[in-house]
Amino acid sequence: MFETRIMREELARHYDLAPSLESAERQAHLYARMNKVLSPVDWATYAPYVEAINTLKRERDAVILAHNYMTPEIYHGIADVVGDSLQLAIEATRVEAQVIVQCGVHFMAETSKILNPAKIVLMPDMNAGCSLAESITAEGIAEMRRQYPGAPVVSYVNTTAEVKAASDICCTSANALQIVEAMESDTVIMTPDQHLARNVAKDSTKRIVWWEGSCIVHEQYTAEEMRAYRAADPEVKIIAHPECTTEVTAEADFTGSTSGIIDWIDRERPKKALLVTECSMASNITDAFPDVAFQKPCNMCPYMKMISLEKVLWSLHSMSPEVIVPEKIAVPARRAVERMIELSRSLAKA
Repeated sequence: MFETRIMREELARHYDLAPSLESAERQAHLYARMNKVLSPVDWATYAPYVEAINTLKRERDAVILAHNYMTPEIYHGIADVVGDSLQLAIEATRVEAQVIVQCGVHFMAETSKILNPAKIVLMPDMNAGCSLAESITAEGIAEMRRQYPGAPVVSYVNTTAEVKAASDICCTSANALQIVEAMESDTVIMTPDQHLARNVAKDSTKRIVWWEGSCIVHEQYTAEEMRAYRAADPEVKIIAHPECTTEVTAEADFTGSTSGIIDWIDRERPKKALLVTECSMASNITDAFPDVAFQKPCNMCPYMKMISLEKVLWSLHSMSPEVIVPEKIAVPARRAVERMIELSRSLAKA
């Protein structure tokens, strides 16, 4: 609380952050992207922060990378690049700005730093972690290797730098099946998301063994809920993320990564869609699909929601907190991430 008070007092000395209809009007083009999910009153409150951040990032030569689970005022208001974990990892390699502000969770900021060792990477809240990343350690990877000698380790990008460094290659929910299938061994170790591994195993020719981790957002959904939604509205299309249990994905009309979900909606244009994932996702894509009525059984990620406009502004103002990854960890971690990106690109061209 003490640090928050100091931060707000410091920001108030440098920026006019009082709710402002004038600031809201000056940025009406940004509000147009989110006016279906954000009230004019809320926008007048957020607008001064958005204006200050967009001005300051130009002064700092900064770029803001934002995950699809960010709130609309971040996703539409200040982000330069938006996407899922794979998209953000790829875009991080293309960044020309000298400063990266990561609006997501801590492992994403680490990934950006791993891929951009010479750049400054800022994380607005270092406490924005991830239940998956916290469920596995490098020691856990070593344990799995002892149990399955010779099997390659495919670790979800939702892991710490130390775990990436201990792995052979990374994957995301968008490319997990393709990465696993590209491994030469008949047995493949997947960590740490057991549900992603089980969903991949349904379609894979490999024997997949996994770590017993899970996402606190996606594991809350149940098959009974899905059947109840469908019974209440048979017209609705259920679209699930592969971090959900296999029982939930079995009830879905489509299962895919965040980017895969957007692509499916764009292609199929269902009249009604139920997104079984983090609930900010529906808010952020509503404007792109005005003909789709989105329903959302809203499970929020408490870590993603720790990132706010106020913290982003403070991060750019103070140029902190800065993410540092020791070189002895960054080098092997970079190898695992770059191998994923290179393999994904080659598979996309095939």
